[in-house]
Amino acid sequence: MAPLDPSRTIRELEDLRERTGDEHGAQRVAFTPAWTRARAWLRERLTGLPVEVHEDAAGNLWATLQGADDRAVILGGHIDSVPNGGWLDGCLGTLAAVEVMRRVAAEHGGRPPVTLRVVDWADEEGARFGKSLFGSSACSGNLSMDESRRLVDAAGIPLPTALAAVGIDFERVGECRRELGNAAAYLELHIEQGPVLLDLGLPLGVVLGAFGVERHAVTFRGQAAHSGSTPMNRRRDAFLAAARLAVEIPTIAHRSGRGVCTIGSCMTRPGIVTSVVEECRITLDQRHLDSAALATMLAEARRAADRAAAEEHVSVEWQRLLAVPPRPFDPALVDLADEAIRETCGTSHRLPSGPLHDAAEMARAGVPSVMLFVQSLDGISHNKIEDTRREHLASAVVAFDRLATKTMRLVSRARSERATRDG
Repeated sequence: MAPLDPSRTIRELEDLRERTGDEHGAQRVAFTPAWTRARAWLRERLTGLPVEVHEDAAGNLWATLQGADDRAVILGGHIDSVPNGGWLDGCLGTLAAVEVMRRVAAEHGGRPPVTLRVVDWADEEGARFGKSLFGSSACSGNLSMDESRRLVDAAGIPLPTALAAVGIDFERVGECRRELGNAAAYLELHIEQGPVLLDLGLPLGVVLGAFGVERHAVTFRGQAAHSGSTPMNRRRDAFLAAARLAVEIPTIAHRSGRGVCTIGSCMTRPGIVTSVVEECRITLDQRHLDSAALATMLAEARRAADRAAAEEHVSVEWQRLLAVPPRPFDPALVDLADEAIRETCGTSHRLPSGPLHDAAEMARAGVPSVMLFVQSLDGISHNKIEDTRREHLASAVVAFDRLATKTMRLVSRARSERATRDG
């Protein structure tokens, strides 16, 4: 029997960093050649296991260890990164899941009591097109095809064109929903990406649920004019309107209580030093645990944008990029995750997740879901300095394995009880 080997997961994470990173950080943006190479490397890690491996219609990679029961416990993660990203974000969950699958396959002779599946989601980050959770939202049935069809990257390449370049037919991505037909539970391990566990001095925590998100592109349109000959009182400057909105955004977040608002990008046209800005496009990301508060933040931002446009004599247009309601995780799985952490390192902590994760889409699809967080040094992620203590990574793999075992027993027991009741 092959025991669980957390050190192997750490070695694989380091190997992946070496292969797909540079001095600026990880470079595995989804649907790029680097991402494709990382996927091929991941497939190699599955070689030799008694599993069926395939990519679904949305580009999600699945490995299935068939059990005596078709009901499946799914372990998920994502191998894509943001540009210049960290070495653990997403891929820790994927590789820890592979290690758990190795252990389960060896312990049960390749046929566990219930089916175990590992999924590597496609484009969790949304770094290229501003659409996070592409693969998991397609799988949950919550991907807006109309909105996604219109998305373009910084080079002007439409999302459907980028997908076609890696063998994905955009019009068929919804077919991946069949993958959840036998899903009984979804488990995910991720770095925290914030400072809560660090400040508490704890290695691991249980995630209670995920913030809801409203993400929009806001485009102000004015009039290009010569920067030397156009008086200030005659200008229709789209950038100044965006700047007025930007000043109000922090106040909107503070008023909400526990909400956060971020303007993450800004592009201007014509984008030359001698011209007043004709068009300014910013992205606004708003998050909150409470759906009513999230709606209020969005309404206040829209009113602020209208005021800014009127003051600068420009127009404003909104394009929704993403909308995810707050998603609480399954209480029974939260309790099992808490047990797994306490058995591993003695103390647990329950906390919400501000960042988006694929687990939120699984919960949205009605699959009982939960996440584990492992402490992030300095509370930093999406940055080349992202890091976690090696001993904490090892504990995370152990706790994740314990959670998988407990969940498989729960699913198996529920089947037996159901059979007895129907008997």
